[in-house]
Amino acid sequence: MSFGFLGIQMGFALQNANVSRIFETLGAKIESIPILWIAAPLTGLIVQPIIGHYSDKTWTRLGRRRPYFLAGAILASIALVLMPNSPALWIAAGMLWVMDASINISMEPFRAFVGDNVSSEQRTLGFAMQSFFIGIGAVIASLLPYIFTNWFGIANTAPEGVIPPSVRWAFYFGAVVFIGTVLWTVIRSKEYSPEELAEFGKQEELSGPSVPADAIRIPASKFLRNGVIWTICGLVLAGLIFEFKLEKELYILGFGITFFGLLQLIASRFVSTGSTNGLTEILTDLSLMPKTMGQLAIVQFFSWLALFSMWIYTTSAVTSSIYGTTDTTSQLYNDGADWVGVLFGVYNGFAAVFAFLLPVIARYTSRKITHSIALVAGGLGLCSIFLIHDPKLLIIPFIGIGLAWASILSMPYAILTGSLPQNKMGIYMGIFNFFIVIPQILAATLLGFLTRNLFGGHAVYALLFGGVSMIIAAITVVFVSDKDDGTLIRK
Repeated sequence: MSFGFLGIQMGFALQNANVSRIFETLGAKIESIPILWIAAPLTGLIVQPIIGHYSDKTWTRLGRRRPYFLAGAILASIALVLMPNSPALWIAAGMLWVMDASINISMEPFRAFVGDNVSSEQRTLGFAMQSFFIGIGAVIASLLPYIFTNWFGIANTAPEGVIPPSVRWAFYFGAVVFIGTVLWTVIRSKEYSPEELAEFGKQEELSGPSVPADAIRIPASKFLRNGVIWTICGLVLAGLIFEFKLEKELYILGFGITFFGLLQLIASRFVSTGSTNGLTEILTDLSLMPKTMGQLAIVQFFSWLALFSMWIYTTSAVTSSIYGTTDTTSQLYNDGADWVGVLFGVYNGFAAVFAFLLPVIARYTSRKITHSIALVAGGLGLCSIFLIHDPKLLIIPFIGIGLAWASILSMPYAILTGSLPQNKMGIYMGIFNFFIVIPQILAATLLGFLTRNLFGGHAVYALLFGGVSMIIAAITVVFVSDKDDGTLIRK
């Protein structure tokens, strides 16, 4: 079931390790990189709940989730081929939108796929298996530019404004693996039909009304009230940004809040007329999310704020603070960027190993304690980069980051699925993604401002900021309610 995640994560890892390098090569300034990354969280915010909503209601010859795996894999593989051939910065930024949307189409149903097919006792191991394949795929993808240069002699430098050949070949290889591994899962796995799920007592019949019974619990007046509040807050924030001449990137926050308010106003209109559709159902499910999901939202917020800081700024921090250069055409810069790929391979490799250690720790403690320990290790690892000046010593903090990454990819989902109704597994997995992408949007809009005005242009301080954020996440997870925790502890 999880093998396709190897290819999906190769796509994400190539993106995470190389997109900042591509942007800088095409002329982006360091403070502009976060806003160029805004494509990734925005596409996830839009695509995942929609895919989750419709995959819950889909049943075809390929099943419920597998049609989405396949469609996303085809689109993502095409985008992976086109991305490193971008002739200009604006084209690369646009291709990031396409690539991230396509990867999200494949990824979101995979989370629900495991929730559909395994019992609560198996979920920790099930999501750990996903972490294993994610780790393996990311190791290979992160090391590809280094491997192509040092093993096959493919150049890692190019004229100004041209993506190095080693990076291009890494993306081509990733595209082939992406479509191949997802096809393996599509062909080799099975899904339970709605009737089988109903028979197993895991889910209500899906052939009933498309509108959930609990939709009537959200009156139009509540949507209207919330819509007015969110819209006013967003417009006020945008006005303050304009009045005080703050960074233009901050307008994304103001307009994003306004847009969410307008969606609720539209939903209030639909509900008042007795009309129901995907928008009203998604907003209703968001309002009625389980308590555990709301608690995990806080943990996810700080965890992914830290991760996004790392993905955006590790290349700039390592090349400028440790290798001492910002010249993207120099051999020194590209050697440093290649070493960042190795470091990303290190944390993903250890994540693959730690994936099988996490269920053991959880069995003797709890999933919450296990996740907290892992997040502390990752937070301390990010903070320690600030103190390191030898590139080889960077391997040590990235081992701790690998433990955190393995846990982030498994423990929150293992905790979450036990609190979700089976007939809404897809939509709630999509909504849960809100609390991953919102901190990423915040990072994309604020980190450039902070780096320029507070950090003095030093990217390494953004990594220190991320480390503190991850430690905060480690503290908040202790207060999460996990109703299945008692079934995991060894007698």
